[in-house]
Amino acid sequence: MADFIAAIAESWQTCVTALADLSLAWRAELVAESSDFVRFNGGAIRQSGTVQDAQMQLTLMTQGRSGYRRFPLMGVPAIDEAQLREAVAALCQEVPELPPDPFLVLPEGSQHSRVEQEGAIPPVTEVIPAIVGAVRGLDFTGLYAGGPQVRAYADSAGQAHWFQTVSFNLDYSLFNAQQRAVKGYYADRTWDLAAFCAQIQGLSTQLQFLAQPAKTLPPGRYRTYFAPAAVAELVGMLSWGGVSEAAMRQGTSALLPLRRGERRLADSFHLRENFQAIPAPRFNDQGDLAPAQLDLISQGELQQTLISQRTAKEYGLTPNGAVQGEYLRAPEIAPGTLAEDEILTTLDQGLYIANLHYLNWSDQATGRITGMTRYACFWVEQGRWVAPIENLRFDESLYHFWGEGLLGLTATQTLIPATDTYEHRSLGGVLVPGMLVQDFSYTL
Repeated sequence: MADFIAAIAESWQTCVTALADLSLAWRAELVAESSDFVRFNGGAIRQSGTVQDAQMQLTLMTQGRSGYRRFPLMGVPAIDEAQLREAVAALCQEVPELPPDPFLVLPEGSQHSRVEQEGAIPPVTEVIPAIVGAVRGLDFTGLYAGGPQVRAYADSAGQAHWFQTVSFNLDYSLFNAQQRAVKGYYADRTWDLAAFCAQIQGLSTQLQFLAQPAKTLPPGRYRTYFAPAAVAELVGMLSWGGVSEAAMRQGTSALLPLRRGERRLADSFHLRENFQAIPAPRFNDQGDLAPAQLDLISQGELQQTLISQRTAKEYGLTPNGAVQGEYLRAPEIAPGTLAEDEILTTLDQGLYIANLHYLNWSDQATGRITGMTRYACFWVEQGRWVAPIENLRFDESLYHFWGEGLLGLTATQTLIPATDTYEHRSLGGVLVPGMLVQDFSYTL
């Protein structure tokens, strides 16, 4: 794995050096990984393999126009440089024929960065037996992915960034005889078998309780505790017409009432981007370095939004390191004071929600989100689980569950990793506490 990454690094440097002689403005981006993948079903290995992949994207800009080519890097400098020159030749013919872009941003600045995060992951030949042993006797289904990943950037202005990390994530579910499931995530840069076994033991307790008859609840408003995985889903909605400055300017942001001072959130609610706590590169697709920490909402009030270079040029603003899509890359919600061992007693009577899915805006202008409960969700009475529940649909405003309805946040946070593998393994995640909400609205 290390040899592949080293070969890609050499090819990358060869290509960047070759581009330095180009008279046009350009940007180059690299995504690379050497990952072991193992798929489990029924507690047994069903599929395994290793993916070694590197993709380079070259963007050329001239006469107010831009175009790009993406091609694989082989880790052989001579071959990769030849591919680069073919891409340059094709773009030089294509770009002048494209329509002009009035908000095209050319490379500028002189920022450099290099981050190499070490990891301690045993060979996959040791990890697999450890997982199988820990889940023996359980209906365990999941996907393990682990190994080094790289993101890199360079441009014609001389900016250069390199981010390399070694990590793993295990995204899994445990099923009982009734085919009800509990879901778990285990992700880190250091493999700890004891921590994984403790997690499995805790989820196994929930799984046993799921064997009881499910309780059907009528629509209504219920006191609800949301576990960190459910909170992470809600935070993710802010990347879709929430914290984007372009969405604000276009009038589509769900946080417009917050900016206008018409609504506010709870004093205990704090949202920020935190690249110091979450493994994701600080540099964006324009070569800008975002602040290591960027406060977005503090004490319930909007401090700033995510502003890309393109939005800054269009509206005469100052960018703050956001990617062009102006979505969250390393979001963190600050913890509160609710102790983990007091969650159920503080909830007293209501719903314990472990996971959510199918989230969407039901009324974006007022911040209303709809979605479904999923996996291990329980009805609680007198601080004790009484029964699992049938799935419910909810429809509620973020101005309620992060505003006047927010009763408390847990004192501990959980990193919910990004587990997407579309085209390549994702980086980063969401660092969140659990939260207790009064009168959360369930509609079906």
